[in-house]
This record gives sequence, structure tokens and C-alpha cells, in this order.
Amino acid sequence: MSDERDFYRAIRAEPFGGRLTDGQVRGIAAIRGEWMKTAPDGDPRHLAYMLATAFHETARTMRPVRETLASTDERAIAILDRAYAAGRLPQVARPYWRRDGKGRTFLGRGFVQITHRRNYQRLSDALGIDLVSDPARAMEMEVAASVLVAGMMRGLFTGVSLADVFSGGREDWTGARRIVNGLDRAELVAGYGRAFLKALGVTGRRKAIERGGRPCYRRLPES
Repeated sequence: MSDERDFYRAIRAEPFGGRLTDGQVRGIAAIRGEWMKTAPDGDPRHLAYMLATAFHETARTMRPVRETLASTDERAIAILDRAYAAGRLPQVARPYWRRDGKGRTFLGRGFVQITHRRNYQRLSDALGIDLVSDPARAMEMEVAASVLVAGMMRGLFTGVSLADVFSGGREDWTGARRIVNGLDRAELVAGYGRAFLKALGVTGRRKAIERGGRPCYRRLPES
């Protein structure tokens, strides 16, 4: 579809810097598909910020990743153990990534990093998917997309939801970072979010032209 091509052409330029891989497209499609299934008439700013969050948290790969971007659980555990021993993780009281008595590790996984058993349990309860017995399922594309969308829309990560920062005339791109991780890199992720919304606006404008009406998105940013 032409509007889809417009969207991907726009994000290829920004925020992807001129190159977009098949893997990145698959990840974006999974997130968009889950969002459209969950909130077909939802606020496009919500989708834009979810895509921005995944873009940042996955180091632009748009695929589910492990904490530290390690290729295996064992490698991630080793990296985290070294950082902890060196005092580089002062915010960590107990090493949540170490394997429990059943061999499970609750290190960060997905489009947005779920960590600690309690958070895996919370998302399991919300999604009806058992991520506690098999935490590695958080690396599956469709599961990771469900975690991202439900977690951000329902405020399951920190208690702050997308509706708290984007609703009607309220628009707080910087404060939206609190949905996931305090204000860490908040301005950076806000910029990504605006870029994704601008790309979604390209799609919205084309649909409006085809219908001879007004853009389907309520607000289109200039930058």
C-alpha cells in the first residue's frame, strides 16, 4: 500500500538515518499490529512513543533483546555479574539476573526490558502468558510486542501509562519516559517519538487526501 511505503520511507530517513533492514521492519510491524489489535482507534502519539521506546531500548534493532544486548543468557549473566562486582550497578540491591533453584533467570528481555521475577509475574497475569515458568518467552516477537503495548498502555512497568502523558490536549514527550525508566535519556527518546509521529502523519495525510477530507490524526507536528 502506498501509505505504508510513505511511512517506511519517512522513518528510514528519520530516525533510522537512511537505512532500514528487513529485521527492523518485522519488529515495527509486530508492534504496530499489536497496537492496532489492542487499540484500533487509539491515539497515534501512543504508537509513536512505543516505537520510539523500542527503538531506544533495543539499540535501534527493533527486535527483542536481552539486557546488555548479549547473544545468550549466560553471556548476559556474566556481564552483569562483572558490572555488579565492580560497583557499576549501585541501584541494584540483589542480583536479580542470577539463576534461581529451577535454573531460571529474570534478567531483562524484550522490546522493553522486563527485569525481576515480580515483573515477569505481573506481565504474565496481565497477558495470560506464563513468563515465569519460561522467562525466555519474552524474547519471542509477538510476546515482546504484547508486553510492550500492554505494559505502556496500562502502566504496568512503573504505574505511569501512555494516557497519563498523551491525552486530548495533554502532550508530554519528555515526561513520557517515566512510563518505562524515570527520565533516563528522556529528551533523546522524545525526539525519536516525534520522528515516528511525523512519519505516521505522512500516512494520515495521504489517507485524508484519498478521502478528500481532513487528516485522520488529530495533531501533526511540524518537527
